[in-house]
Amino acid sequence: MRTQNNFKKGAVEMLLLHILKEKGDCYGYQMSQLIKTISDEYLLIPEGSMYPALYKLIEKRYITDYKKQVGKRMIRVYYHIEKEGIERLSDLIREYYETNNSIEKILKHDFRDENAEENDYE
Repeated sequence: MRTQNNFKKGAVEMLLLHILKEKGDCYGYQMSQLIKTISDEYLLIPEGSMYPALYKLIEKRYITDYKKQVGKRMIRVYYHIEKEGIERLSDLIREYYETNNSIEKILKHDFRDENAEENDYE
């Protein structure tokens, strides 16, 4: 079962900020395609999730946006990470690793040892 559409909203925020920090200014569709391609199409962020996340990042002043004309008629909205966004990304990455490490500890825990201890108390 694939869960790419069910991962936490914080993960979307973290991925968008990471791309902007590492790649530089990008437009929305470009970021969604990068995530899709780099994850071998495992992570898919639909527009209905991505753009609200971008708007929240703008509201919180983690990123800014600007318009750039491409060709004669097309205008793209590019996003730029701000200093506050870099700080937020650092917090999100730390929380991500702490959460993953805690989950891994539980998954690797040998519950048989605890069952033996519980039987000693009975």
